[in-house]
Amino acid sequence: MISDSLLHALRSARHVVVFTGAGVSAESGIPTFRDSLTGLWERFDAAALATPDAFRQDPALVWGWYEWRRMKVLQAQPNRAHRAIAELARHVSRLTLVTQNVDDLHERAGNTDVIHLHGSLHRPRCLRCGREPDEPLAMPAEPDAGRRLEPPRCMHCAGQLRPGVVWFGEQLPGEALDRAFAAAQACDLLLSVGTSGVVYPAAQVPELAWDAGAVVVHVNPQGQAGRREREYNLAGPAGEQLPALLGSVAISSAATPAPVFTRGKA
Repeated sequence: MISDSLLHALRSARHVVVFTGAGVSAESGIPTFRDSLTGLWERFDAAALATPDAFRQDPALVWGWYEWRRMKVLQAQPNRAHRAIAELARHVSRLTLVTQNVDDLHERAGNTDVIHLHGSLHRPRCLRCGREPDEPLAMPAEPDAGRRLEPPRCMHCAGQLRPGVVWFGEQLPGEALDRAFAAAQACDLLLSVGTSGVVYPAAQVPELAWDAGAVVVHVNPQGQAGRREREYNLAGPAGEQLPALLGSVAISSAATPAPVFTRGKA
């Protein structure tokens, strides 16, 4: 059940941050790093393929893995959670969407200006010169079991293209991280959706919001223990909880009233 105090906080918020993780994409059928792999990939740990060393040692294996993942993403569709976030953006004064996901499902649901903390499967770049291709990559046509695939070459310097994601051991893009942190520290309410909250530095985003006096709402099937003041837990799939929250608030698309929720330290 959604409490009246949470509904009141969301109705009153001038700036909402939505912070999403792998759980949101999983509801569209996109495998997470914790899921068992099949075919060629069942012999590998997904996390072990997502490193600079793995790409240097076997570029064709890693590129093939990421093209298989990109194909799965393009075959998937935005789910009710993605659409609810896009709808929420049309009804609040300001919404900042920060995601740890490397797919484009938020954008395909209608969200714009998404802050991607971990990069994007759809924006590869040259390992040598750092440039992105002038044209988007073609739709992958990979076998379900996967295959090794040599990376394309950069049109500018002939270097190998690498996936445009943040690998384990790499730093998050500074501009994206700065924007996410600034939004968290300035928002009235933050929705943390489908994320375990254990991958740093991205996991700092909800904590920065709470420390700055915002209401923080965790949406996760497993729930989250240890609720503090100004912190709420909605246990359940994001595709159920976010539409229910949006429907309960029944935000008017008319002029936003003067807020009655005041941010402040606990």
